Amino acid sequence: MSHSQLTEGIVPGRLDTEGYCKNFTDVAPPLGVQEARIAADRCYFCHDAPCMEACPTSIDVPLFIRQISTGTPEAAARTIFEQNILGGMCARVCPTETLCEGACVRMDSEGEPVEIGALQRFATDTLMAKQDHPFSRAPSTGKSVAVVGAGPAGLAAAHRLAMLGHEVTIYDAHAKPGGLNEYGIASYKAPGGFAQAEVAWLLQIGSITVVENWQLGRKGDGDLADLLGDHDAVFLGMGLSGVNALRLEGEDKSGIRPATEFIAELRQASDLASLPVGRDVVVIGGGMTAVDAAVQSKLLGALNVSLVYRRARAEMPASLHEQEHALTHGVSIIENAAPVAIHGNGAVREVEFAYTRSGPDGLEMTDATFRLPADQVFKAIGQTLGDTPAKVEVAGGKIKVDGAGRTTAPRVWAGGDCTHAGEDLTVTAVAQGRDAAQDIHHVLMEG
Repeated sequence: MSHSQLTEGIVPGRLDTEGYCKNFTDVAPPLGVQEARIAADRCYFCHDAPCMEACPTSIDVPLFIRQISTGTPEAAARTIFEQNILGGMCARVCPTETLCEGACVRMDSEGEPVEIGALQRFATDTLMAKQDHPFSRAPSTGKSVAVVGAGPAGLAAAHRLAMLGHEVTIYDAHAKPGGLNEYGIASYKAPGGFAQAEVAWLLQIGSITVVENWQLGRKGDGDLADLLGDHDAVFLGMGLSGVNALRLEGEDKSGIRPATEFIAELRQASDLASLPVGRDVVVIGGGMTAVDAAVQSKLLGALNVSLVYRRARAEMPASLHEQEHALTHGVSIIENAAPVAIHGNGAVREVEFAYTRSGPDGLEMTDATFRLPADQVFKAIGQTLGDTPAKVEVAGGKIKVDGAGRTTAPRVWAGGDCTHAGEDLTVTAVAQGRDAAQDIHHVLMEG
């Protein structure tokens, strides 16, 4: 049987041009000036600011909203960027409904929070549109820091280190910087090349060199010892490169692939009509990656898309907002089911699941099973660190760090998803990169 026959259900061009354009426009159009002023006027400017407490980067939310309400969005943007240099992307992808907006007192009293995420986007977009970088570098310290990974943690660390006067070199395994912001989120959340525009704007601080297509430990590139030999300190922010396996016979059948690969391919596609998608798509997992893969499969023209999670919907890592987004786009969410077998001759044709239940020893498989037709299956059951850097202690499959991001190896810090403190959120990675940079600066200046 030929390869084309094995994958005959996975085809490009399921929609017309208008369909692709409509489906992949900005999922949350920006506020206009008047809309922003009206939204800002709903803020109580709480003294205790529960919204600020709920923000991993501790942005002064009442202050920046007041600055918008007084007609100074550029000042509001600086307030945001002082704490979160990737505030533009976070305004687009943060689960605000469970963070700042979830803590808003308007949510408690009226069920409708202040639109903090949209207001943050309004402010940051206003300043960035002027191509004006609000920060300048301190005098040079003569120190050099290597940053491994050009994702949110690495970029936040690099910017703060450069601002403090250090020379920074970012080493990244991809052809473009940005990490998950560039390769790992749904296209409709940050269309128009925003991830690359944000990186270019961030690099305006100066003294940051980006080395692309460089992977830690790969022959011909370098390892941790090489970086420590060339730099005064190293920050590891390379995220998670491995993908968990289903551990089922037939997992290597045609039509089965990691959801992260599919999302990255879609994000880099110049023509969405050229991107093949199945008729019957099954996504296994319950996090943001699973939802993004499922929704985008539907938007590409898949007829039937099922997202299957082994526990109850209430326990899904993806937020309720993301779950509802999937449902409104025609994705079927099946809870309490885990895959037990893959069927098909060379290519996947069906995935067999068993219903699950909570037992005294945790999750249990029942004898009740069902099958879903599938010509394309996306695995979204978590990622792994991959190769562990030498001399760095790992706990639970991730790099062990203290509160300041210090690893067990001298002169080596880490942050973001590659650490045990990572939470798979852009905003958390930014906070960890920023805080590690401050600690690196403190140590280097003491020495």
